[in-house]
Amino acid sequence: MAAADTPLIVFVHGTRFSAGQWSTQLAALRAEFPVAAIDLPGHGARSAQPWSLGAATEVIVSAVDSLGRGPALVVGHSLGGYVALEFARRRPEHLRGLVLAGAGASTRGPWTTPYRWVAGLVPRVPADRPARWNDRLLLRQYPREVVEATIRSGYAFNTLPAAWGEVLGRFDARAMCHVAAPALILNGEKDSTFRSGEADFARAHPHARVELIPRAGHLANFDAPDAFTDAVRRFALQLPVAG
Repeated sequence: MAAADTPLIVFVHGTRFSAGQWSTQLAALRAEFPVAAIDLPGHGARSAQPWSLGAATEVIVSAVDSLGRGPALVVGHSLGGYVALEFARRRPEHLRGLVLAGAGASTRGPWTTPYRWVAGLVPRVPADRPARWNDRLLLRQYPREVVEATIRSGYAFNTLPAAWGEVLGRFDARAMCHVAAPALILNGEKDSTFRSGEADFARAHPHARVELIPRAGHLANFDAPDAFTDAVRRFALQLPVAG
């Protein structure tokens, strides 16, 4: 059973995925911490809800409240990392710590052009085609038990244009100035794109550090689930006492 001051941990999934992305982490941590994984608007069980950053941050608030006592450690991957930054800005009183995973890059500037192009292309492709491609890709690269919950929950390709349309052009290292809690920038060693600004993000915060997961890529919690979970666990246990 979790101790009285053990941090709550809320996991926020990445692009096109759902709460199922975190099944391995939830199973490993729930005996030690109160944990939850959310579906962002337009994803998973919330697939019928329209996307917005504001609505996404309120989903995190609801998850923190549902666990019974806050504030919480929020772990956000990729899209979920940028949502977590927005949550830190809008709801700082709900944040005890922040883990940015695969979200250590600016979403401003010319490098985002390919992502805008992909976001515009997605609606033109039949939805079942990228879903089948994702299933095959995940099962080829990862053990079934790691990705089965993600595959079972389906994919939110239809939400990708709205989600990245709002995120692109919005975030850079200056967003860390709104994070009042300690921060861990946790990236796969091989995630060259989304760790490209990690040093700038860390410098912009007085209590942030960078940790790399060896041999892991952008989906570090799939590539090295035990190492990813251990990094979150260690960071959670080092957080100051709430209040």
